[in-house]
Amino acid sequence: MGHGKKPATYEDIEALPVGWVGEILEDELVASPRPAVGHANVGYLLSVELGGPFRLGRGGPGGWWLLYEPELHLGRDILVPDLAGWRRERMPKLPAPEEPFVTLAPNWVCEVLSPSTVMVDRMRKLPVYHREGVAHAWLIDPLARTLEVHRRAPSGWVLVETHSGEESVRAEPFDAVPLELGLLWMERAPASR
Repeated sequence: MGHGKKPATYEDIEALPVGWVGEILEDELVASPRPAVGHANVGYLLSVELGGPFRLGRGGPGGWWLLYEPELHLGRDILVPDLAGWRRERMPKLPAPEEPFVTLAPNWVCEVLSPSTVMVDRMRKLPVYHREGVAHAWLIDPLARTLEVHRRAPSGWVLVETHSGEESVRAEPFDAVPLELGLLWMERAPASR
């Protein structure tokens, strides 16, 4: 950690090339390129699928704020999950539209894994989310077509279940409404005749 380097600052994030996402983990700048299509597709479709029932209350219980790629300032760490959700009893209203970031840890985060970010997501971001009291973390791998549901326990994350393929699943904390996993994956090329 120390190595005589000065801690990364917000200016380091602002100096990144356009299209890069910057995060600061343990005072170190972590930069990721814009996600590939499979990753962007999952993020978009999950927003649609969860947004209706849980944010807008259409066909579901409502009660959540869901944000796409919000910038979270948690202690000295700056993280940008692919999706994050707050229960409205904890955050009665969203921060003002001009607010550049959120300082209240979410109740749920989702990281869509890509080969270049999987180690950062698993080894560095999950512990910060745990430290900040996030209750659930989803890790989705669009290439392996898996959804891992992690629940916070006092000592660390517990992997509740791993879903895969095309099944319809009830994944906490959004288990009030079934989620069609098959919708999240890029359609396969039609079989050649």
